Amino acid sequence: MKNYYRIMLGKKSNLAEECYKGNFIGAGFGMDMDLTGKLPDNWRTFNQQFIPVFLERHPDKTKVSAGLACGAVWTISKGIAEGDLVLCPNGTGNYLVGEITGTYFYSAGAKLPHRRPVRWYPKTIARADMSQALQNSTGSIGTVSTITKFADEIEKLLAGNTPATLIATDETVEDPSVFALEEHLEEFLIQNWKQTEFGRKYNIYTEDGELVGQQYPSDTGPMDILAISKDKKELLVIELKKGRASDHVVGQVQRYMGYALEELAEEGQTVKGIIIALEDDIRIRRALAVANNIEFYRYEVSFRLFKS
Repeated sequence: MKNYYRIMLGKKSNLAEECYKGNFIGAGFGMDMDLTGKLPDNWRTFNQQFIPVFLERHPDKTKVSAGLACGAVWTISKGIAEGDLVLCPNGTGNYLVGEITGTYFYSAGAKLPHRRPVRWYPKTIARADMSQALQNSTGSIGTVSTITKFADEIEKLLAGNTPATLIATDETVEDPSVFALEEHLEEFLIQNWKQTEFGRKYNIYTEDGELVGQQYPSDTGPMDILAISKDKKELLVIELKKGRASDHVVGQVQRYMGYALEELAEEGQTVKGIIIALEDDIRIRRALAVANNIEFYRYEVSFRLFKS
């Protein structure tokens, strides 16, 4: 199965042209060491080995920053398979598209030394031609994001077919207009964080002035939002659910919280969970009754029409 990834090539895509001309993608993060023969099949194994190395070289960084850096380096160096497609913003509103054609190689002294060869397509994809959902996913913070669920739309764009305005990638969604509104929940919460109840106590996790707490990766899937209390004593994991949430989401949040506690929390930090959904049911209420460190919030989706 072919997978699809959004890859940032340098800060604000400032190395995209170099990568295009050189037919490669790459990662750096100050890890100037040849990883040939040191890339296990599992990214968590890689992180366990190299997070301490990263922190030793960058003592001013946090475990959250180290996890992101090592995860991105492993994904680009090993996780992306030959034949997978990458979309890379070029800084002008378009995305370079390329197919991975080979295995890892190291380029000593380069800004992006951990590299994979790429066969770039002659056609780029304009961000303006993407559905709003794909725009949100390709615009997410971080070096690497997985966009395989938009495979059909991406292939249509490559064929020159601009998709319909509303595309429901979730087969359980019956009303695409409601789906489109709900797809904006995460972005709305991020953009209006300071006006929410959460914003009074927590900040969305940032590193070097960049927001990294949106879709933060874990070994059981990405956390929708990772935040930290203003006093730095507590990490907050937020999971957003379209429609009704049931008891299975409690286990999902607990897995993310366990990862945050074991892999990201600094000494003395605690972890709390939040579930946000349109509705709950008796099963989730029973499960939350004995999960004292997880809270549930409801959201409302609405819009109004005005005759002009």
